Amino acid sequence: MTDRDRTTPGEGDGDAAGDNPWVTRTTRASGPVRAPWERAGRLPDPPDDESTGNHGGGGVTVAELIARLSGGAVPPAPAVEPPTRPKASEPPTPPKAPEPQRPAPEPTPPPFPAPVNPAVEEPVAEEPVRTTRLWAESDPATEVFGAPLLSPAESVALSERPHAVVRTDVRNYIDHPERPAHADAPPPVDHRTRHRFAVAGRILVALTAVIALSMTGAAWQWQNVKNNNMNRVSALDLNSRDIVDPNGQFGDENFLIVGVDSRYGQNADMGAGTSADAGGTRSDTIMLVNIPASRKRVVAVSFPRDLAIKPTQCEAWDPKTGAYGPLYDEDTKSYGPDQVYTETKLNSAYAFGGPKCLVKVLQKLSGLSINRFMAVDFAGFSKLVDAVGGVEVCSTTPLEDYELGTVLEHSGRQVIDGHTALQYVRARQVTTEVNGDYGRIKRQQMFLSSLLRSMISKDTFFNLGRLNNVVNLFIDDSTVDNITTKDLVQLGQSIQGLSAGRVTFVTVPTGVTDSEGNEPPRVDDMRALFDAIINDDPLPEERNADNTTVPSTSAAPSTAPANSDGEQVNTTTIDPNQVTVRVSNSTGKDGLAATATKELEQHGFTVNSPDDYQGQVTGTTVFYSAGHEQAAATVASSLPNAHVERVSGLGDVVRVVLGTDFTSVGTPASSGSAAQMRVTHGSLSGEPTKLPEDLSVTNAADTSCK
Repeated sequence: MTDRDRTTPGEGDGDAAGDNPWVTRTTRASGPVRAPWERAGRLPDPPDDESTGNHGGGGVTVAELIARLSGGAVPPAPAVEPPTRPKASEPPTPPKAPEPQRPAPEPTPPPFPAPVNPAVEEPVAEEPVRTTRLWAESDPATEVFGAPLLSPAESVALSERPHAVVRTDVRNYIDHPERPAHADAPPPVDHRTRHRFAVAGRILVALTAVIALSMTGAAWQWQNVKNNNMNRVSALDLNSRDIVDPNGQFGDENFLIVGVDSRYGQNADMGAGTSADAGGTRSDTIMLVNIPASRKRVVAVSFPRDLAIKPTQCEAWDPKTGAYGPLYDEDTKSYGPDQVYTETKLNSAYAFGGPKCLVKVLQKLSGLSINRFMAVDFAGFSKLVDAVGGVEVCSTTPLEDYELGTVLEHSGRQVIDGHTALQYVRARQVTTEVNGDYGRIKRQQMFLSSLLRSMISKDTFFNLGRLNNVVNLFIDDSTVDNITTKDLVQLGQSIQGLSAGRVTFVTVPTGVTDSEGNEPPRVDDMRALFDAIINDDPLPEERNADNTTVPSTSAAPSTAPANSDGEQVNTTTIDPNQVTVRVSNSTGKDGLAATATKELEQHGFTVNSPDDYQGQVTGTTVFYSAGHEQAAATVASSLPNAHVERVSGLGDVVRVVLGTDFTSVGTPASSGSAAQMRVTHGSLSGEPTKLPEDLSVTNAADTSCK
């Protein structure tokens, strides 16, 4: 289509620009209109009698162009379809008068004549050859309307004078006006090449998406296979009646982590002997790790393996297969009983009844809701240490063990590998230690503190890939319940901002070792410790990120009654003679506590000596510690309208603090009656939590050499 044909109807001819010297147009090419590849390929010019024009008449039609490209015969021009007959309701449209055709300018001979092949009567376009384009032949000259075209000689003379550059790359200028003008326009864009690049780009994007989805799917499948291949065992009892205040522990993570001394499989090659030396499986290390819902701290409680327990009936367990049920005796050719009893040491619970029995015993001792279980053997522990590049330990002396031999050849700070670390935390007959299992527990706590600091310093908790690798290295050598690799990684991510000072290791307080080597727990002190853990009370030596001490557990005096929007606790009352009550007077009225104590004793309660209360309360309040809801409900039934508050450190004693609203003690509800209490959580107003003074504590931020 010519420039004349592209003019807007009604706006006149292109020559109408007349005297405007800034309007440009391109001269009509002489001879037949040729495609760019025909000009580049030097195809012969058609005969002089062949007319030129647009697609509308006399020129090269689309069909002819296709035929020439394909090398076939040129089809005859199709007949022109008659115009559509108008509807009867519409007046006929008169035919449009043809516009006068502007005469073509005189043909200009090309500067480089194209070769002509006389044997070819009709030029046929072959596949275009991508050669360097010749601007003189392919780009027509540009003229200013109203000015004649210059001859070659005049053009040379004119080029020697300074002149403005007239842009011929009009489309490029429209699309990118910021680009500088230049005399020679760039070659036109090859749309087929651009299309091929666009298609290739889409294919690349699609391929990238497929690879990403494949990798994601492969990672998910690998993770799924990993979890399915984990060694699983039934251990947990989330509905145990021994759990203290289940609602108050909602959101807490309580891991029971057990280091077992099994000699089966790879563990026989760890230097700890074989199954012939020590058959079965025992819990060599027992830790109960509490991570509260706030994720603001971690508390790990160590239990001595020789902690005295009452013999407990549990389901029989086979340590070789991990299955529960009666064991088959090869000697007698018969099965044993379905239920077995533990011995009087804590480590016998795992040996006889497996993970289920150990969870049962520890939930009764602690009141914690144990919702995760993991048993790690020798091989798994060694791999974990090697995965983090070893762990630094410090000893004031070389470490020699009567049973294991040399553990550390020299004193001071040193980084040990997995094999040495295993001996370091197992040694319990060290020549320079006299406290046996407690010395080993302290060493284990210091080792784990150093391991934690190492993981924090190496950003293991911050790097999802690194944390995932660490977890996957030792998980194969672990036995778990309600744990997946994803759970461990997410837990590690949730505590990534935790400072080492908010990680505390404590040891269950015990009494004097008996003649059988059992270490009896100090029940009241142990109860106070776990009450503090359940209530999230600060523990000794806890430190903030800036190394400041966490506020002590003593609370400011309370001047208001317990908050009315506490927790609804449903329980039952018990016989009053099973409840010990201590009455305190906060009113300043003489003899009030003594009178209440006498009345409670008359109703069958066991009473302690009355005293005065140093804090302030505005109403009579019944204080109790977790695990003693029935006793508190029984006392509260004899004190109408009394507030009930759960605190730490009271053990099995229910403390009644009399307020100004107290009048007398009523008759308690009969034993077994249903009772509802609105319970708030707090601490005894004005009195600190009574933790044992000799509580063994190790803070993870402690880097001293011991």
